[in-house]
Formats: sequence, C-alpha cells, structure tokens
Amino acid sequence: MDAPAQTEEKTTGWRGSRELWLDAACDALLEGGVDAVKIRPLAARLALSRTSFYWFFRDRTELLDALLERWEARNTASLVAGCDAYAETLTEAVLNLIAVFLDEADFAPQLDFAVRGWAHQSEAVTARVNAADDRRLAAIRAMFARFGLPPDEADVRARTVYLVQIGYIAMQVRETLATRMGRIPAYVKTFAGQAPADRELARFYARFGYRPGP
Repeated sequence: MDAPAQTEEKTTGWRGSRELWLDAACDALLEGGVDAVKIRPLAARLALSRTSFYWFFRDRTELLDALLERWEARNTASLVAGCDAYAETLTEAVLNLIAVFLDEADFAPQLDFAVRGWAHQSEAVTARVNAADDRRLAAIRAMFARFGLPPDEADVRARTVYLVQIGYIAMQVRETLATRMGRIPAYVKTFAGQAPADRELARFYARFGYRPGP
C-alpha cells in the first residue's frame, strides 16, 4: 500500500516537482544559454536543495535531454498539428500554419532560438535540430501537396514559408500586432500563390482579437 504514496511523493512535494525543475531549466536556457543550465544555480533559483534535483533526474545530461524533448513536443508538434488542421482551401491552410507561429502559447520562438544557439556547441543537438527541421518541412510540404501542388513546387513553397519564419526567429524580429497582421494577406499570397478570401482573413484576425482599421 506504500508504493502509490511513494510514487505520488516523487512527482511533487517538498522536493518540488519534475516540471518545476524543468521550468526553471527552461528559463535558465532562455536567459543565459545552455551553460546557464546547472544544478546548483537552479536549486538556488527554486530555493530547494541540490539533492532534491536527483529525485527527478539522474544527472544534468538527463535534464538537458528533457529540455530537448519539451522543445520538440511543443514547437515541432504544434507546427505539425497546424499543418494537419482542417482547411477548405490552400490559403486557409497557410493561415492555419501562420497562426501557429503567431501564438506563443503553442510555438515558443525564444525557445527555438535558444535551442539553435545550443546546437552551435553540440553535434548531438545539431542533429536533433536538423531532424526537427526535416520533420517540420515534411509537414509543410504535405500540406501543400494535399491541395494538389506537384512535389517540386510543394517543396519550394514549404521552404519559403519555413525559412521566412526561421529568419524571424534568428533575427529576433519584433513587430506590433498591427504591423504583422497588415502583412498577412501579402504573405499568404506569396506562400500560396493566391490571395486569401475576406472571410478567411476575418476568421484569422478573430483568433487573435485583431480588428483591421478602415
């Protein structure tokens, strides 16, 4: 009868929790890069003992791997889901994808930036980033192919969409909502080869609480 209680205690309690340690590690990564993700500073940040860390992770390497898993589960999975989302037209599908990049609750650009910076220090992380990019591009290509585009064109359009977004992340571009939204119709026309319908734009704007001016 003691086993369930021990399992529950291992998840939360005075030791903190696995998610609490992982959240702190993610914050440290965003603030100072992978070199800032160290057990002692994390313990100080959380006001917990270092020994509590080992209740959830074998070592720092396991924590770093968990950070990469979180990044993949959040950013890559969100992008793939956006590509797979229901759309009646290609322009609506492209708007679905753009929405993923705009909603930081789904896709975290700063986390992507931090992991890409980390990749400069690790061949293993570089390999995971390359694999994630391949998976994302494959999902975008499949989205275009779903609407009848030939493979070569689907590939180039997928790269155009994705590399523009990675450029936003790499350059850490900051735009007001109005500025970004004002460019959406032209972006969609560039990516899809056709302009979005007014009703599609209206639904897209409504997702972000945006009202275009007169």
